[in-house]
Amino acid sequence: MTNEQLTTANVWHGKLVRLAARNVETAALEARWERDSEFHRLGSPRPAYPVTLNQAKQWFEDLGPNRFRFAIHALSDDRFLGDVGLWIGSWASGEAWVGIGIGERSDWGKGYGTDAMRVILRYAFVELNLFRVSLDALGSNARAIRSYEKCGFVLEGRTRDAARYDGQYCDEVYMGILRDEWLKSNE
Repeated sequence: MTNEQLTTANVWHGKLVRLAARNVETAALEARWERDSEFHRLGSPRPAYPVTLNQAKQWFEDLGPNRFRFAIHALSDDRFLGDVGLWIGSWASGEAWVGIGIGERSDWGKGYGTDAMRVILRYAFVELNLFRVSLDALGSNARAIRSYEKCGFVLEGRTRDAARYDGQYCDEVYMGILRDEWLKSNE
């Protein structure tokens, strides 16, 4: 894409998904997904625990000015798929962390997460004018790491045996993408 195409493209739409405002009606689905221990453990190094509907609703009130969370919807049928968010670490440095989750196992591995990550990166670098976006992931989550690499993230570090997943210790990996790298990958 040219710079003009990047700035005139619909900032919320990808090839498979669109980003939308999160709403309290999706809280019941989010709470159910969080009760899926595999979903929870893939997205967080904290121990899995059941999330109540009230806890999921509380997440809508905990955003603040440095957090940008969006619902992910399929373009094909407008189905709610999950969420993606940016947490600004420093406006002065133009730095943020990103997190993503696709809720239904039947939607995993179909490209929705990769497409949503591309959309949120466009939002981060074009709309918010950020310089860098970082993430962390379980080193054993090969599917997620491949998806992040497709989006241009590069491995920046690894903390050995930093998290437990499925009763085993695994590494936590840190990945990042800089604005210039993202622009080059969109030429």
